[in-house]
Amino acid sequence: MKKILSFVFATVLTLGILTGCGDSNTSASGENPDAAAESSQTITIGASLTPHAEILEQAKKILEGDGITLNIVKIEDTVTPNTGLAEGSLDANFFQHQPYLDDFNKENGTELVSVGKVHYEPFGVYAGKTKSLDALPDGATIAVPNNVTNEARALLLLQQEGLLTLKDGVDIKATVNDIVENKKNLQFKEIAPEQLVRSLPDVDAAVINGNYAIEGGLHVKDALAVESDQSIAAKTYANIVVVQKKDENNEAIKKLVEVLQSEEIKKYITDTYDGAVVPIN
Repeated sequence: MKKILSFVFATVLTLGILTGCGDSNTSASGENPDAAAESSQTITIGASLTPHAEILEQAKKILEGDGITLNIVKIEDTVTPNTGLAEGSLDANFFQHQPYLDDFNKENGTELVSVGKVHYEPFGVYAGKTKSLDALPDGATIAVPNNVTNEARALLLLQQEGLLTLKDGVDIKATVNDIVENKKNLQFKEIAPEQLVRSLPDVDAAVINGNYAIEGGLHVKDALAVESDQSIAAKTYANIVVVQKKDENNEAIKKLVEVLQSEEIKKYITDTYDGAVVPIN
């Protein structure tokens, strides 16, 4: 992580923080420096490798026509993009959903905000040592993400498939302590989301975030189960662009979101990810 942060800081020192972000002071010539810089702005954005950085590469080409340079910092973990944003070494990030952001803000006393939804990545159950859900033995080990919001999502998917029952009403706040019925006596192994694909040889099955499944060479069509598009997860876990609150009305940021929500980017997502990434309509 230290290496990643060092890279981020070095990048910012080279390119500078988002041009036009902050106070709109007037220069000695009477010109608004924000307006003067409008044709040459840079957004430094942290993103997970797949699909976020790949989608941003497509947006980058479009934004160049509007005089906006998108500097994409690829980050593999799920903490650095928010700490870098909070500390000011990043102008934005693109890797998370709202429940994860809410938890981060609560735990760290930060005020990071969403400025737009882009896509949804269906969670899937992928085979490890056991090749079907019906064949799961008593006491089977299931790997799940080790953060609160994604673990709840994993449990909801397992409930969807009839493998367990959760307390009524827990929804996206569910934990293993909320399981009221577990007929197969499933055992849960909490693992960092980015490590879940690597865990497959050691567990019976794993519930994996869409982006990490893609990075690990998995295909949603091969999953043993996938979140329903009518599930609470589908309505809750859209991936978002996040900035510091002071930048939520910045024009360059607004343009970035507009491009990411454009029909051109939606088509790219649909054509590229074979259902593993679904654009928000």
